Amino acid sequence: MSVQVVAAKMAEVELKDVPTGKDLPADSPLTPTSEGKNIARNEPHEAGSSAAASPTAESSAKAGEGLLTPNPAKMPQASAMKRSDPQQNGGEAFVNRDGTVAEAPRMKKIQFADQKQEFNKRPSKIGRRSLSRSISQSSTDSYSSAASYTDSSDDETSPRDKQQKNSKGNGDFCIKNIKQADFGRREIEIAEQEMPALMALRKRAQGEKPLAGAKVVGCTHITAQTAVLMETLSALGAQCRWAACNIYSTQNEVAAALAEGGFSVFAWKGESEDDFWWCIDRCVNVEGWQPNMILDDGGDLTHWIYKKYPNMFKKIKGIVEESVTGVHRLYQLSKAGKLCVPAMNVNDSVTKQKFDNLYCCRESILDGLKRTTDVMFGGKQVVVCGYGEVGKGCCAALKAMGSIVYVTEIDPICALQACMDGFRLVKLNEVIRQVDIVITCTGNKNVVVRENLDRMKNGCIVCNMGHSNTEIDVASLRTPELTWERVRSQVDHVIWPDGKRIVLLAEGRLLNLSCSTVPTFVLSITATTQALALIELYNAPEGRYKQDVYLLPKKMDEYVASLHLPTFDAHLTELSDEQAKYLGLNKNGPFKPNYYRY
Repeated sequence: MSVQVVAAKMAEVELKDVPTGKDLPADSPLTPTSEGKNIARNEPHEAGSSAAASPTAESSAKAGEGLLTPNPAKMPQASAMKRSDPQQNGGEAFVNRDGTVAEAPRMKKIQFADQKQEFNKRPSKIGRRSLSRSISQSSTDSYSSAASYTDSSDDETSPRDKQQKNSKGNGDFCIKNIKQADFGRREIEIAEQEMPALMALRKRAQGEKPLAGAKVVGCTHITAQTAVLMETLSALGAQCRWAACNIYSTQNEVAAALAEGGFSVFAWKGESEDDFWWCIDRCVNVEGWQPNMILDDGGDLTHWIYKKYPNMFKKIKGIVEESVTGVHRLYQLSKAGKLCVPAMNVNDSVTKQKFDNLYCCRESILDGLKRTTDVMFGGKQVVVCGYGEVGKGCCAALKAMGSIVYVTEIDPICALQACMDGFRLVKLNEVIRQVDIVITCTGNKNVVVRENLDRMKNGCIVCNMGHSNTEIDVASLRTPELTWERVRSQVDHVIWPDGKRIVLLAEGRLLNLSCSTVPTFVLSITATTQALALIELYNAPEGRYKQDVYLLPKKMDEYVASLHLPTFDAHLTELSDEQAKYLGLNKNGPFKPNYYRY
């Protein structure tokens, strides 16, 4: 019988020799279903796969990966002639030596409900944006920014509406999820390995308890590194209450670990503006607890106390501020005669400015951009607004990656430094049409305005490395003619009517702590400086510090640096008596005058 005749009579062929569920041995990879069809066990889900059913796939059959294997005793021997019929959903027919046709048993695909819904059903034009929103919203919590990997949750209830307690029954905190405490504790333990100075402080000063009686209210980024600082302050005798200085930088699992450890923490990732101020107020306004020290980052906590609870300053011994923005606010208060307590300007301490601002930003700018946009830096044209320590770090990193870097600057000294470092000094409007990335790091306001944003090329990435969200005029983008599309955690496409879009990161807020992490070792330097500043102000005899802004004493700066040198197995050279006399120095420092520029 010819193949053509066989094909013509296919409908009349009875497949009597194909094994059924009744004929299968107990250990067969086929199991009968209620429909009388067979499902392969452990079958990899792959839509449209038909070759998996072929009895000629010897390697797969040997592996036993759930492929259909007909009973050889029941199945007639087939010739090499095999026919695949696309009309039969991928089924295969075999022509036997006696001319009859046998059809290989078919597998029933295991269809997962969520896969069928998400991937086999393309969204309509109307529903496409809402689907994009729902997908990006689910990734907002799980893709991290800021290194928070446990935020994924279907619970959209505001933490303010929850009643949570730690294992000891204490509920004086407000965080996302107390159940994340174990994971947060592991994050803190990892950070401790890279923060040698704080660990050394705990050992050296624990017996003395130099902060015994101190009640510190803090407003900083709540990360694993901050947790190490808070626990160090507690070990030195202080009581702490804490809020976040940025609505995106909180690591929820770390906040949970701190709450479990008995700290009063009020912060979660993705706070609203109202939540932000509510959390600060909960830290300050508590019955039976009066702060006597402030640790601030950005000046928001200090501003809130001045605005709402000015009488509290009667018992506050001092303020420690670590950011450019916050220090600027303090100097404004001092100039206006409204600063009623001493304040320590940690930002301009050498160990903060030259390390946290420069080296930290040199590494974290690349991390933040990569995590959010996967951008290739080589050959990209980038403009960095501001050539202070943060700008210097950003420019150095981008230049090393092969980017073409432009700099804008108002200070002729910093501008000259940029030129000598090989960067082209420009005005923003001269390059705004051609650059691929715009980075602000000035500490100023309205550095990038709507006019600049309108002239940017399609796909331009816009971000801020300064503490405050005032540098990019984000408010000007919230207008009816522009469409906002959340595509990833902390990544928005702002789309113009003509289809042009820019990529805005963290809604113009601090990029590195909102969208990535920062090097723990550098933060160890800053946190140790903060701890020493608190100790200095808290223990200073009355009259040493007036109602003004001070720099950390040079000796303390040098002490902070010395605590970190053993990590590198570094060995300092010591001055001889003759050398010390020649330079007019104490052998133990300080080694530079206050006016020295590092």
